[in-house]
Amino acid sequence: MSGAGFFMPVPAPEMSGRVFSMPVPAPETIRGRFFGEGTRRRAMPLVSRAARAQIRGMFFRKLASRYSLANLKPVETARLRLAPLVPSDAEAVRALTDDPAITGVVDFLPTPFTLQDARRLIGPAKVTKDCFLGARLRSDGALAAVIGLHLRGDHAAEVGYWVGGAARGQGLGTEAVTAAVGLLRERFPHRFIIAQCRPENAASAGLLRKVGFRDTGDAGELPGRRIFTFAPA
Repeated sequence: MSGAGFFMPVPAPEMSGRVFSMPVPAPETIRGRFFGEGTRRRAMPLVSRAARAQIRGMFFRKLASRYSLANLKPVETARLRLAPLVPSDAEAVRALTDDPAITGVVDFLPTPFTLQDARRLIGPAKVTKDCFLGARLRSDGALAAVIGLHLRGDHAAEVGYWVGGAARGQGLGTEAVTAAVGLLRERFPHRFIIAQCRPENAASAGLLRKVGFRDTGDAGELPGRRIFTFAPA
């Protein structure tokens, strides 16, 4: 036929009245499919209040260490042992530092350098932004050098030093500063390390270059100093 579609009615199938349902797997089977056979629900252990307090304490101590020089651990080199100065070191610091060759080039050291000055330098037992290390000979415990560590703002750490007359010319200053820089790099990996030096002080500038510093050419905060930055090859 043309002009219209042809439609043939089809009778609907008879319903049997039965209800069909899909089998639902047991919960243990479902867990087994996703997490492996034999998986069972386990109770999560509860963390005690004391444990939570300990975790918080560890977190905040680690965070505070990024902004503090407190509790620096001693470090040893082939010939030296470096550790923060303590009040009992005052006389040894005075004897080493009361030298015009030292006080004449380190601006904040008075001349003469007295026992009281040494005690003020060492300061309180708890340090934060400034810390002075004593570099002692491992052979006899004699103080060979003093290393100053200083946090500058949030991004820099500065190292300074002076070496006793009896210890000069033996590479002990280089050994001590290298160890101090290692301490700073371990404790403050996010900070860059600087030093300030007079460019005409050939011995000090040479020491810094041996350790891995380079002269930036920028003026330092101290009069006549230039900023050196640690940049090992």
